[in-house]
Amino acid sequence: MIGEQQTPRATDIVTTKLPDAWAQTPLTVVMPTYNEAGNLPGMAELIMGLDQPGLRLLIVDDSSPDGTGRIADELAEGYLTEDGAPRMSVLHRTAKDGLGRAYAAGMAKAVEDGAEYVLQMDADGSHPAGKIAEMLGVALSTGAGLVVGSRYVPGGTLSDAWGAHRKLLSRWANAYASTILGTRVRDITGGFNLWSAEALRAIDLASVGSAGYSFQVEMKFKALRRDFQVMEVPIHFEDRTVGESKMNLAVQLESIAMPWKLRARAGKR
Repeated sequence: MIGEQQTPRATDIVTTKLPDAWAQTPLTVVMPTYNEAGNLPGMAELIMGLDQPGLRLLIVDDSSPDGTGRIADELAEGYLTEDGAPRMSVLHRTAKDGLGRAYAAGMAKAVEDGAEYVLQMDADGSHPAGKIAEMLGVALSTGAGLVVGSRYVPGGTLSDAWGAHRKLLSRWANAYASTILGTRVRDITGGFNLWSAEALRAIDLASVGSAGYSFQVEMKFKALRRDFQVMEVPIHFEDRTVGESKMNLAVQLESIAMPWKLRARAGKR
């Protein structure tokens, strides 16, 4: 349809060409979903089409009423390796329990299943799949435990669909959390992050208390407290075109309170 924005195909995206050995690195993209039936097929095609044989996709669905979990199961049947092993799988959870807990469950399973790196990625198309190879390359070449797809380092940009108020609020949230916690991470609230399995084991996902978007802040702070190197790669952050944001008042309040809680806990130690 004219004027309708489509999910780009993997062949349409300019990506970093990894050495063959690096492209084989076991990397699992963890993608939580709740009512993302309109976005998931295109996103799965996009990610599975990347030139990274070691890449796997794990969908974490919180019993979406719109049938996202069923669609994910059907899609997974079509993405197999040459020897018939699954490249896409689905973790079904029984209730909507918060983005942070969905990520924690998916990341723990990915590491348990042998992933050497785990990448967080939203299902709404806001995160650029074309940056996955670059982020993995940065991690492998520097030994970083965390590579952040950053909106706020030089070269990072935000969607033109974001108004001035929303852009200001996002920058304020980053400055707020970073100032309270004393970090130099430019995009501490960002959700497009690549983790080494070593970092995730050290953080202990079961100890993470955030249920909502503050999960992003808590995870980065815990990585820094454990002296993992953090790198930031500039990205373009796009606005979702299908479905609705999961941000609500409870999530916003948790995000405001969490940096103070983390600082208090760190002070006690």
